[in-house]
Amino acid sequence: MISRRKIPYKISASLRHYLYHFGRQSDIPLIYNDLTSYIGAVPYEDPDGDETLWLTVFYSPEVMEELRLKLTNIYATLKIGGDSKYHEHLIVDRIDLGEFGNSRPFRIKITNQFNDNSDYYYVKVADASRIYGLELEHILSPNRMNYLVNGNTLIENHIAGLPGDVFLGEYLQSEKINEVRIAKEFVKFNERCFIRLLGDMRSVNYVVDITPDFEEVQYRVRPIDFDQQSYEGKCKIYHSYNFRSNRNITRLSFKCLNRRTIRQYAEEERSQMSNRAAAETRRLKGLLRIMRKEKLAPEEHISRLASELNEIHKTDIFSDCDTMGKLTEKHIYYMLKL
Repeated sequence: MISRRKIPYKISASLRHYLYHFGRQSDIPLIYNDLTSYIGAVPYEDPDGDETLWLTVFYSPEVMEELRLKLTNIYATLKIGGDSKYHEHLIVDRIDLGEFGNSRPFRIKITNQFNDNSDYYYVKVADASRIYGLELEHILSPNRMNYLVNGNTLIENHIAGLPGDVFLGEYLQSEKINEVRIAKEFVKFNERCFIRLLGDMRSVNYVVDITPDFEEVQYRVRPIDFDQQSYEGKCKIYHSYNFRSNRNITRLSFKCLNRRTIRQYAEEERSQMSNRAAAETRRLKGLLRIMRKEKLAPEEHISRLASELNEIHKTDIFSDCDTMGKLTEKHIYYMLKL
């Protein structure tokens, strides 16, 4: 459905000012380019011994020592504000490179030497589309996002959960799964993505967070890839149920939920998003004010998406939008009745 690699867009001065104002801009080391100087790599295998799309990379001893200090400092800044006394006992256990997708992320495994507990974070190239995606997720979804930016380096906190492809392949057929609850959550997830125009939610681009409750199990579907925020020109890219990898959960949703119930859950999510937007009015307006002036997609994508949104909503209000930011702003306001 997506045939070409997305074009990266630089972070503008206005967006950097926004990031500084809301505590996202940091003086963390500009580490991304340093991480590309690895001298070897082997395929990373998961705990079951299966190869993944990640490579574990290696560095010379002197380079690794410099990286360790920078990477543990970044972790401490991301988690606790950077106090050096809290990261002396941390080690960099492993560095993985994801050669897939647009961002070519590095995954950093940090381990506490006192108790062998490990945590992860990601180092990516800072791209404006990804920043807008992270911020809109933080403002409009039930999820809080933790990330930092400096120069061309973007640091993202690990989002815990079962990868979508693993959940759909190994857990969806389980007798213990609550089919109605996961179907409901997928409907709400699809609605959130469409309203704020986050595309490419194939099963590898989200996780399922499973939380035991006192009687049942709660599910929440969370995006982990924000590269395709307000970029593609085809409306179907913004509907997660259109992707082949989501076919099983889409079928399950229509089996468990009738169309009236689906509309009810979608309306519930719109109402909740509207409440979140009202609570963060100043922040949302500030972000969209900057976004609407930015170039975030080719012109043909903008004109096509405006036309398709007009057709879907049976209106012409998107016709005068000449940037993806304006389309995103108008679509959010239209869908949430703001």
